[in-house]
Amino acid sequence: MGNLSIITEFLLMEFSSTRELQVLHAVLFLLIYLAALLGNILTCAAIITDPHLHSPMYFFLSNLSLVDIGTISVTLPKFIVNSLCGVQSLSLLGCAAQIFFFLFFGTIEFALLVAMSYDRFVAICQPLHYGIIMTPARCLWAAAGSWLSGLLYSAVHTGNMFRLPFSGSNVIHQFFCDIPHVLKVSTSDVFNTEFVLIVVSLCCLSCCFAFLITTYARIFSSVLKIPSVEGRYKAISTCSPQLIILMLFLLSIMIAVLRDISDTSPIQNLFIAMAYTTLPPLLNPLIYSLRNQKVTAAMGKMIKRIVFPLVLGKY
Repeated sequence: MGNLSIITEFLLMEFSSTRELQVLHAVLFLLIYLAALLGNILTCAAIITDPHLHSPMYFFLSNLSLVDIGTISVTLPKFIVNSLCGVQSLSLLGCAAQIFFFLFFGTIEFALLVAMSYDRFVAICQPLHYGIIMTPARCLWAAAGSWLSGLLYSAVHTGNMFRLPFSGSNVIHQFFCDIPHVLKVSTSDVFNTEFVLIVVSLCCLSCCFAFLITTYARIFSSVLKIPSVEGRYKAISTCSPQLIILMLFLLSIMIAVLRDISDTSPIQNLFIAMAYTTLPPLLNPLIYSLRNQKVTAAMGKMIKRIVFPLVLGKY
């Protein structure tokens, strides 16, 4: 035990030793980061500024956009700066912060997607009671509960993972502080406790999955009973974005949990990590903006209110 060195910082993986390729990686990820920020900020701003979008569905969507901004900001900025500066190191505190906020925003997003699914269930299956069930106060409580659950869940896991010193190799074969790699160098006590926490989490997720499956089964059952084709199309168009985003999120979770970190190349590590850290925040606003005419119209009005005064002011 005396020969084991205590880890005080982690070394993140470089995807290339060539300086030009490092800069190219930084530029590509910077473009992805800016695109995700722009899409989510526009979505959130359009919902806030347009009174026609002040409804429960768009209230939850604005929260989801804020969460996506946080999610993609946890990992990409540090990687971009490291690639530009040629730095690999990440302090122990920085690693803990990345894990905490990654779990924090991930838990909130899942809770919000569950709340959004229930909102669509009430809107389609119980339209006459929608205003009574989905009141502003209940929506606020649902959003607050989502944020609080994310705080508690991330605090428990991060506190457990970093309660004892790490020893062994401090090299992380990923561009951010990935949880499986950190657990590989943790003590057996931490690993066993984390295993129990994960089993409990999976049990809770199973209950949520059962609820979601039942909810969407009842939604599509109600949609099939709508007599008019136009009514069925409208009902499907209101719930399909949530379903697509939910499936994308669940797929990213499965990739993150089931992947094998022991036998993957650097390029595979990069694409796998992008699947659950970058793609959901990048695609979520595209799914809503391209498929939702109200959000697109609100964005257009907001941009006109900002751009036209600036253009006219020059002449």
